[in-house]
Amino acid sequence: MTQYAFYFDGARCSGCKTCEMSCKDYNDLDLGVSYRKVYETTLGEITRDAQGCISTTCVSYSISMACNHCDDPACVHVRPTGAMRKDAETGLVSVDASKCIGCGYCHMTCPCNAPKIDRVLGHSVKCDGCANRLAEGLKPVCVESCPARAFDFGPVEEMAKKGELAAIAPLHEPSYTHPSLLHPALRGREACRRRGREGRQSPGDDVA
Repeated sequence: MTQYAFYFDGARCSGCKTCEMSCKDYNDLDLGVSYRKVYETTLGEITRDAQGCISTTCVSYSISMACNHCDDPACVHVRPTGAMRKDAETGLVSVDASKCIGCGYCHMTCPCNAPKIDRVLGHSVKCDGCANRLAEGLKPVCVESCPARAFDFGPVEEMAKKGELAAIAPLHEPSYTHPSLLHPALRGREACRRRGREGRQSPGDDVA
């Protein structure tokens, strides 16, 4: 099996949400439904010393998130009807709409809040890695639409040459599901993003 993975360079991301909008347009998603979301994360604190001087350790950055097509996807483990599946050839996780009953277990168990329940369609929906584009030799629309080229997509072995498993706030600890999402190796000031995971709200805590 070839496991495909996303690579995301947050240093290039301006938070413009072109990836989010292109995904929504390409998949013709209804109002209130998004497969990809851009989050702005702010960490650190502002303090005042005894002399009244203000100092800050705050840092703010954007991170674009969708389904990470995990190596050990939590959503697949809780499927009561077998509707959530991991493709044996690409490793991409997708929904079989003909089997899904809209129970919402996949949504509740995913730490990244990737699957959503579309109440109009009556079943779960999510990013499938643009599997149809991949079959044509193309990359996902979010990757190709990014004006800052913050994304890449390909076999996880190729993406691993660019960086490491994503481990920055607000992402969950990668050992939980082994997400197929990589970012540049953190160093220096950027390491605070990794430490910032502690005590921060996960996107999985959001309401669908």
